[in-house]
Amino acid sequence: MGEDWIFLVLLGLTMALVSWCMDYASAKSLQGTSLSEILCIGWIAFMHRGNVLLQYLAWVTYPMVLIMFASLFCHLVAPQSIGSGIPELKTILRGVVLKEYLTLKAFVAKVIGLTAGLGSGMPVGKEGPFVHIASICAAVLSKIMSIFSGVYENSAHNQDLLVCACAVGVATCFAAPVGGVLFSIEVTSTYFAVRNYWRGYFAATFSAFIFRVLSVWNKDAVTITALFRTNFRMEFPFDLQELPAFAIIGISCGFLGAFFVFLNRQVVLVMRRQTALTRFLTKHRLIYPAVVTLVIATLTFPPGFGQFMAGEVRGQASSLTVLKYHHLCVSNILSHQMFQFWMSAVSTTMPIPSGAFMPVFILGAAFGRLVGEIMATLFPNGILFDGIVYRILPGGYAVIGAAAMTGAVTHTVSTAVICFELTGQISHILPMMVAVILANMVAQGLQPSLYDSIIQVKKLPYLPELGFGHFSKYNIFVEDIMVRKVKFLSSQSTYRELNNLLKSTSLKTIPLVDSKESMILLGSIERSELLAFCDWWLSAERRILSQRQGPASRESWESFAYVDEEGAEESEEKVCDALGNAWEEAELDKQIDIDQIRIDPSPFQLVERTSLHKTHTLFSLLGLSHAYVTSIGKLVGVVALKEVRRAIPHVALLRPRSPCSAVPSHACAAVPRALCLSITLPLPSFLLRRSVLLHRC
Repeated sequence: MGEDWIFLVLLGLTMALVSWCMDYASAKSLQGTSLSEILCIGWIAFMHRGNVLLQYLAWVTYPMVLIMFASLFCHLVAPQSIGSGIPELKTILRGVVLKEYLTLKAFVAKVIGLTAGLGSGMPVGKEGPFVHIASICAAVLSKIMSIFSGVYENSAHNQDLLVCACAVGVATCFAAPVGGVLFSIEVTSTYFAVRNYWRGYFAATFSAFIFRVLSVWNKDAVTITALFRTNFRMEFPFDLQELPAFAIIGISCGFLGAFFVFLNRQVVLVMRRQTALTRFLTKHRLIYPAVVTLVIATLTFPPGFGQFMAGEVRGQASSLTVLKYHHLCVSNILSHQMFQFWMSAVSTTMPIPSGAFMPVFILGAAFGRLVGEIMATLFPNGILFDGIVYRILPGGYAVIGAAAMTGAVTHTVSTAVICFELTGQISHILPMMVAVILANMVAQGLQPSLYDSIIQVKKLPYLPELGFGHFSKYNIFVEDIMVRKVKFLSSQSTYRELNNLLKSTSLKTIPLVDSKESMILLGSIERSELLAFCDWWLSAERRILSQRQGPASRESWESFAYVDEEGAEESEEKVCDALGNAWEEAELDKQIDIDQIRIDPSPFQLVERTSLHKTHTLFSLLGLSHAYVTSIGKLVGVVALKEVRRAIPHVALLRPRSPCSAVPSHACAAVPRALCLSITLPLPSFLLRRSVLLHRC
């Protein structure tokens, strides 16, 4: 436990320093210092002369340079740093190894690319990239700590530390340790180990504390307070008559969040289609981010459409003013939200390190503020309660909208806690929880979360969740989805059969049975173990050793010892090759010596009648990649992660089984054959075996 304390302190300290340095660099970039001062000098010089064209060029050039630099730098250094990082981390925590994802190169590319992206003022977030950065820090620190303790070489222990790193990433992004831990649990873990609670809370609290202390040290804040503090009245923050409006915000944010995920996925799918345009953009990688940045910068240009969107101020902090100001123009809020919605959905698809949490947070805040301003217009004199008139607080509606929208997009409830810590007030806790829950109910019924959507688009090997209300997950069994033609080894197999098996399949684990007739499962053997054993069995060293020990082989070698003719050396080489080939052929026909191979005697097994729900639970809980299906100890099939994933989308197509006697035979005969074909043809093969069930449906 003492070593873990040291590790968590180092992780929190490192992430606090990285977060503060990145915020400082991006803030200075937006304020017009360092690089931005050089790029904007033309704009400043000609601002007062009224040269709109030069103002426009200076306005669009600055973000384009930073975005193209971020895209090019990430592509050259570490392409794995592009995007959010949370979908890939979910896959890693599932037990899948993604190469080059948690390396120092990815860390450098992520930090520099994200700093440039945030400094450009484009609507990109930093919450997802911060989770990725924290995970890289945890992986690098684990390698360093493994020098002093071997426990950090254990993969299971490192998985626990990666979960803590997710909480640290969110905590340093928003100075929200409690919300960070809860968010990391909801987003990255299907099943959360309770032993990681103290690790997550300690590391997240320490990192958030150091992050805020650095702000005080730099005189950005007087003391440690909330990152974006609000001052809503506490004695009467809202009236019960306002609850329907809060419910409308939640339901509307659910639809808007689902549409945001849909729009984001469609943009990515369009860019991934093999067309002449996409091939051209793939070859010239900088064109797409440059065009997107140019369009967004043009629309936010202050003398143009930007005058309706507060375009004279770049960055996300300026957009969060909807939480504070007492009254804003409804038309300005509406125009800002319309532009910000599609700009955020498109900008998060650029090949740079970027997240979607903050852009979605701002969208929800703008929508909530819009509803709040409408309510303030409908009730200009406020609400009378106990003889006192309380005016409506549009800023409270903005906070509720922000939590509801982010909850709808990410399918989480912890966004409410993040909002409490971000604003420093819990006055609207009841309406916020109502809105977030309603938004989740609507969004989860329409679209997957943004992270699961990216996993689907990238085709990462991640096991999705089973849908709610689909009772057929209890009526689909392993026997319906398993692979029946299993490649295996038996205790009577020869080395030739083993060699052919290794050449014909890429399985990482191969089952071992007693015999081909009985098919009793004895265990499983790793592919690497079999490859090493097979190479050793046919190695030249072993051949020489066996020939020295065998009398027949020794005589054959001695018969050539005294030959003294021209070309004797060449003849000897040919004879040696012939003898070597003959020896190898003889060895291949021998029976495998199972006693010399390390065998896992208890691989994970299922029975044929195990339900899909239980199979999914076991795969998710234990991080399984495959499981053998047995019947009274006999190997009858194997089910892998691929089969489970393929079965999940079709769960809703089946209805609960009913006994044969429950459906009269004449009812089945009355169903037209064309209708049966129209039902069964689009289904995969494992569902076609349920023709009787589908016939009843």
